[in-house]
Amino acid sequence: MIDACELSPSYIRSIAPYQPGKPTSELAREMGLEETSIVKLASNENPLGLSTLAQRAIEQAIDELARYPDGSGFELKRALCERYNVDAAQLVLGNGSNDVLELVARVFLAPGTSAVFAQHAFAVYPLATQAAGASLVEVPARDFGHDLDAMAAAVREDTRVLWIANPNNPTGTLVRPQAVRSLLERVPPWVMVVLDEAYNEYLPDALRVDTPHWIEQFPNLVVTRTFSKAYGLAGLRVGFAIAHPDVADLMNRVRQPFNVGSLGQAAAIAALSDNAFVAKSRAVNDAGMRQLTEGFKRLKLDYIPSYGNFVSVRVGAGARVYQQLLRAGVIVRPVAAYGMPEFLRVSIGLEHENARLLDALLSALHA
Repeated sequence: MIDACELSPSYIRSIAPYQPGKPTSELAREMGLEETSIVKLASNENPLGLSTLAQRAIEQAIDELARYPDGSGFELKRALCERYNVDAAQLVLGNGSNDVLELVARVFLAPGTSAVFAQHAFAVYPLATQAAGASLVEVPARDFGHDLDAMAAAVREDTRVLWIANPNNPTGTLVRPQAVRSLLERVPPWVMVVLDEAYNEYLPDALRVDTPHWIEQFPNLVVTRTFSKAYGLAGLRVGFAIAHPDVADLMNRVRQPFNVGSLGQAAAIAALSDNAFVAKSRAVNDAGMRQLTEGFKRLKLDYIPSYGNFVSVRVGAGARVYQQLLRAGVIVRPVAAYGMPEFLRVSIGLEHENARLLDALLSALHA
């Protein structure tokens, strides 16, 4: 008898599901630990939590939870228009930026097409590509980062999407803005270039560029952002894309009508106005990055210089050290699935959390 699952497309059955960071509750159950004693530095979350303004907005919106959210996201789009000086017709809201990445794949990829992405790049790019039935064109990394010249050369006649994470996750590497713009000048207009800027708010001012306004010259550019990182709203899942109106229109045709909930919209509007909280988040991240990288140097461990809110450190037997850290109640992220079995990715935490990681790492390395 034929199994219905066997009749699903082969490209769906070949997908290896995305593995999120281990929750603290799961580790507590596995190791018999008190959940409050566990330090989680695995998922690139903001250790400060969310801003007071966002929390107040959530509290005020609770009474409306019996109603469906605004499917158009009018107020959130208005706030984004004011922040980025774009038109509402250019915006696509998502259930986190992962959602809008998948919308790009649904609109522009299909069997018989291909997408180009970099080795060691964000796992969602190949997942979204495979789910659409398209072919994967993986380009070897250069110093753990995107080799844009090689990626441009890898574009084929059937290529419809080129994925770029800047800064990249999990390596933290950054491609300079002029190099990205040069790529856009070389890529054929039928190839959508997706510039995933989930960690943009952590960049130094000198490295930040108004990439959404490149869309006026390059209508095949899609810029994606998220409220999950510097804004501290990971649990509410709010992301967005800025694109040419024609591109945004296609993406909105396949977008679920209520993909961003009421609490998420209210919190995102408030968070977007809280510049002081974002500045504090950057300051905490910068200090934590120094604390961790100086600690890695003392431990004589190599690491990849990072522009995000995380850093990948070479520990040798990554799987063994990861398990030792779990036993010590510290969760980090193994990245063997990214072709980096000797590395662990560590999210930047608060000062005492970073110190706990360094102490546990010292013990794990000599266990």
